[in-house]
Amino acid sequence: MKHLFPIRVYYEDTDMGGIVYHANYLRYIERARSDWVRNLGNDQNAMKDAGLVWVVRKIEAEYLNTAKFDDELQVETEVASLSGVRLTMNQLITRGDTEIFRASVTAVCMTTEGRPTRLPAEIRALMQ
Repeated sequence: MKHLFPIRVYYEDTDMGGIVYHANYLRYIERARSDWVRNLGNDQNAMKDAGLVWVVRKIEAEYLNTAKFDDELQVETEVASLSGVRLTMNQLITRGDTEIFRASVTAVCMTTEGRPTRLPAEIRALMQ
């Protein structure tokens, strides 16, 4: 199950060379993950009210090509693995057929006090 999220590159996203500043790719994939979990029915506000939050534990990223002002990009997100405590997603940013950025993101569920905890079964079910 792939989630697709469109992104348009705005002037504010670019550096002095007119290409997307490297840290903004992390923003793009974060937006895509947030949209994905919302579309799955995982209400992060309700989760927080219940004392649980998602925390990114690890990101492995590859910058493959450059994106520029006004490019139309797409972020693909899919589950790579899911366990009782962690979720690993593969994310790919493309411009048409050109791969721009690739990342593997591992997130864990934690209490609002900062302790790791198991993912609730209903959330795991949404992501399988």
